[in-house]
This record gives sequence, structure tokens and C-alpha cells, in this order.
Amino acid sequence: LDIRPGAPPPGPVALRLPSASPRVTYAILGLTIAVYLVQLLTQFTLGYDLPIALGAKSNELIRAGQLWRLFTPMLLHGSILHIGFNMYALFSFGVGLERRFGHGRLLLLYVLAGFAGNVLSFLITPNPSVGSSTAIFGLVAAEGVFLYQNRKLFGEESKRAMGNVASVVLINLFIGFSSGGLIDNWGHIGGLMGGLIFTWFGGPLWEV
Repeated sequence: LDIRPGAPPPGPVALRLPSASPRVTYAILGLTIAVYLVQLLTQFTLGYDLPIALGAKSNELIRAGQLWRLFTPMLLHGSILHIGFNMYALFSFGVGLERRFGHGRLLLLYVLAGFAGNVLSFLITPNPSVGSSTAIFGLVAAEGVFLYQNRKLFGEESKRAMGNVASVVLINLFIGFSSGGLIDNWGHIGGLMGGLIFTWFGGPLWEV
């Protein structure tokens, strides 16, 4: 480093990190909430939940050829508490991830994680299921992998953040296995695996 005599010593350097506006996250939020409103409308007008009838994960119907049911459950929810918790988690993780991953990569991560969760659920449990938590567990896994792969840049902060991610995963899996089958934990595990594998091979690696 060449410093002229009398010049002040070098100070901290401000870095502008890659950032994208979270348009995809907001679009997924809006679409999921709109679908839930349609669910409520059909319950009121038809007496049953038409979107769940057409799109819930049903092993029998998937075997009959309705393969879209490996994707559509991530847009469906069983109650206001269910969608409220999932949309809060989507906002909490999706905004930050989209700023770092970009629009296309975040969308692909979300869809593939949700698909992976529904596939594992289909293979292991016969119970029908709905919910975006399969995809959201993929976002949680992506957050952990991103922090690990870029830990040299984040230093001690990454260790604390990875600890928080691990705690979120373990607590939610414990709740799922303690629910007596009411929560599709295999879908959660599948989503985790999908998000982990996608980010390990396709996540952003930052360099100074």
C-alpha cells in the first residue's frame, strides 16, 4: 500500500452488496393470499373448498395422473392461522434471500423446494396435505447454506445467524413430530433437502 507522507491512515471501506428488490416475494405473497380468498369464497358459496378439492396433495389422485398436485399444495392453506404463519415466514426469509439471490433464482428455489417437499411427502405418508411450508423450509435451508458458503465475508455474524437458522429448523421439526400426524413433517424435510441441494450448487458465492 503506497501512502504519501502526512496522509491519514486508511480507514474502513464501504461495500455495496448485490441487492434486488423483492418483487417475486411480494408476488408469491399476493398470489397465495388471493388463492386463500378464493378458498373462503367457495366455502361460503358452494359449501366446500374448491381449490383444495382440485389441488391438495392426494396420493391416490397423483397416481391417477394429476401431477399438478405436487406443486399446487404450496398455494393452499387450511386456516387463517396456517396462512398467517406461513406468509410471515415467507416475508421474513424471502425478502432478504431475493435481495441476494435475485428474482429468477428465488422463484426457482421456492418452486423446487415446494415440489421436493410434496414429492417426499407423497413417497412416505398417505395423508393429504396443503401449505406453503414445504417451500418455506427450502428458504430456511437456503439461508443457512448461503451463510455457510459466504462465512468468510460475514465472520462471527454468520455463526450466530446459522445458529438461529438451525434453531428455527429444529424447533419446527420437533413441533411437527409432536403433532400426532396433523403436520406434514416429511414435506418439511423434503423442502429442507430441496432448498439445501439447490443452494449448495446454485446459490450465490460472493467475493470482495
